Amino acid sequence: MPVVKVNDLSIYYELKGVGKPLIILHGLGNNSQSWKKQLEGLKSKFTVIAWDAPGYGHSSDPKEEYKDFSQFADVLDGFIEQLGYQSVNLLGHSMGSAIAINYCSRYPQKVNSLIIADATRGAAGYSNEENERKLRNRLNNIETLKPEEIAKLRVKELLAPNPDAEVKAEAERIMSQIRPMGYRSVAYSLFHLDNMNSLSSIKIPTLIICGELDKATPVSESQIFHEHLPNSQLVVIPKTGHLCYQEDPATFNSSITEFLNNFE
Repeated sequence: MPVVKVNDLSIYYELKGVGKPLIILHGLGNNSQSWKKQLEGLKSKFTVIAWDAPGYGHSSDPKEEYKDFSQFADVLDGFIEQLGYQSVNLLGHSMGSAIAINYCSRYPQKVNSLIIADATRGAAGYSNEENERKLRNRLNNIETLKPEEIAKLRVKELLAPNPDAEVKAEAERIMSQIRPMGYRSVAYSLFHLDNMNSLSSIKIPTLIICGELDKATPVSESQIFHEHLPNSQLVVIPKTGHLCYQEDPATFNSSITEFLNNFE
């Protein structure tokens, strides 16, 4: 089982392929298993590395809950260092995009290109009341419901209408693996998130991807990122929701390949 040590944490990852490194950061209800179609579909051109964030999948739990995505980004820096890379291409989905943006803004020399998919602005996208409600709901759910129950509630909201049954079942299976430490750490980090002021400092080539029917972080949110990231392009994947990379991996993967090949 591939694991690297970052301080007191064991960070698990999946790795396939050869070529320039592409590190993938999953979202709130996922882990590295959700990226199998990218690991397979992109391995002929890139070294594809999908991690399990602290508190997720096969990675260990932090000793105390995180409160800010900068803490995840610090672990990411140690992870990249342990893998021996001086610079990487970074892909973050949903809350993974928040980690990626934080990392890019603080370690610009270590990122060659940025890809954010179904990106979230966290607190910056909501009123104070709505932001507090979302935090309470997430904390209440992880405290009172089984992970399988959370998966049943949430996955149907993360996919386009009438989703493929196999895609839905796989998304529910993976989300059923969430653990309180990881979920609560992300919930608090989303509550405190406001990355808007750092966007203009990110000058590297950036690809923004969003599912056309995403209800969690709609296309309008991705358009805001596109307006504020000076070297960005926006791709909308038709007939997909928040989990567009699982719903239409072929289009998702081809968008990444085309983008990364443009500046080899």
